[in-house]
Amino acid sequence: MTAILAILCILLIGIVVVQIGKVTELAAKIRGEEEMQEATDRRQSVYMLAFMVVFLIFTIASAIYYRNYMLGYGPHDSASEHGSSLDSIFHTTLFFTGIVFIITQILLFYFAWKYRAEKGRTALYMPHDNKLEVIWTILPAVVMTFLVVGGLDAWNEVMADIPEDAQAVLSPTTEDKSEFLEIEATGYQFAWDIRYPGEDGLLGTKNFKLIGGTNPLGQDWNDEKNLDDFMVNEIVLPKDRWVRVRITAKDVLHNFYLPQFRVKMDAVPGLPTYFVFKPIKTTEEYRQELSTVPEYQVPDPNDPEKMLWETFNYELACAELCGKGHFSMRRPVRIVEQAEYEAWTRSQNSLYFSSIRGTDEDPYLNRLFDSEIRERKAELNTKVETALAADAETDKVVRLDYVYFETGSAQLTELSRYELDNVAEIMGKYPNMQIELGGHTDSQGDDDSNLRLSEQRAQAVYDYLVNKGVAADRMMAVGYGETKPVDSNDTEDGRANNRRTEFTITAQ
Repeated sequence: MTAILAILCILLIGIVVVQIGKVTELAAKIRGEEEMQEATDRRQSVYMLAFMVVFLIFTIASAIYYRNYMLGYGPHDSASEHGSSLDSIFHTTLFFTGIVFIITQILLFYFAWKYRAEKGRTALYMPHDNKLEVIWTILPAVVMTFLVVGGLDAWNEVMADIPEDAQAVLSPTTEDKSEFLEIEATGYQFAWDIRYPGEDGLLGTKNFKLIGGTNPLGQDWNDEKNLDDFMVNEIVLPKDRWVRVRITAKDVLHNFYLPQFRVKMDAVPGLPTYFVFKPIKTTEEYRQELSTVPEYQVPDPNDPEKMLWETFNYELACAELCGKGHFSMRRPVRIVEQAEYEAWTRSQNSLYFSSIRGTDEDPYLNRLFDSEIRERKAELNTKVETALAADAETDKVVRLDYVYFETGSAQLTELSRYELDNVAEIMGKYPNMQIELGGHTDSQGDDDSNLRLSEQRAQAVYDYLVNKGVAADRMMAVGYGETKPVDSNDTEDGRANNRRTEFTITAQ
């Protein structure tokens, strides 16, 4: 029994010796790993310091290198009157945040180096420091106060609405060119509907229930302010004139952003917003400023025959991610002198007169507007002058495009009087001119009936002119029926062309 216990003791002693050896080996290995980890920590902390230097140099150098492409720096000063105040706020903000950025980045990487893990070092436990907390509370509060107050001043300037009495001077042809112009921008996926007021300077009312294929904004045609409003694909604005932009959307959230003018506003469905600004540089003036900058003295990739400064345009961008076609909402913006702007507006056609007039949607079918009366009179005068100067008999025929009769009747419509009054005035202007009044029909119906109807219609025009004071012996009424068509009678349009009243100058 004693021998067995002795053997067991020897075995236990052997086991203990082996375990002590393993522990010693493990302890040595741990000490090696600790040393390796410490070396790695030192190396990583040095790398962080190096990264800090490279990062800060790259940040500052890249800002300097690209300054001529950034808004508010290099040649890209604001093109609006209020923009300089916004740029000033950004510069001030950048000054303070830039200082904080550099200090915090230096401290971040410096602390990572200084307080790296080292053998024998323990962390400092500092649960509270009143002085430090007061400092980092008061300093940012003071700086933020100045920034916020300055920002509110700029905001109030941009968001100042037009005065209540400005409605009387909104017309683009007003003598006081310093007054306001109002336009409207409606965003949808993925474009803008840009609406301008016409000569009255006022935008008409809208109703979303009226939106349709020919009325994309739902303009209420019973509101006469809508009749001269026109829509365009580019924004053209006059220099040195206040502009109020009315902003809304049809479907999702968009954003109306004019970066060069420092204005930006969400377009919210059902919630119209606005901003006011004054352009102070035409597109050409801005291009000339860019022409002196080396970065813009290179060919435009999209138009290699021109320099980059020559193809520069102000732009309208959507600053909201409104869908996969978001990029296509970009639109050109052109700033011009007042005279060029007025010429441009005169060249535009209103949506009403180009698409609605004379259709079932037109609430004014039995009415002529002053502009139409003037246009029709000028058109007839031009036709008569051309006919008087012509030598060939066939060129002395003047078609009365705006003389109409009730269907199947010789009864003149109410609106025909404007054209016939112009004829009477022309007869007075040329006292020696004699004319033949001719009535024509299409080929539908009986030949004799058509002939009688054409004679009756020519006679109706004759009687009207006599009542207006034109001497009866200077005119002759003739009906030609369907015998002198000017178009095919196989189509509705052709038949409409053949149903006409005209006069031929027989003596002058």
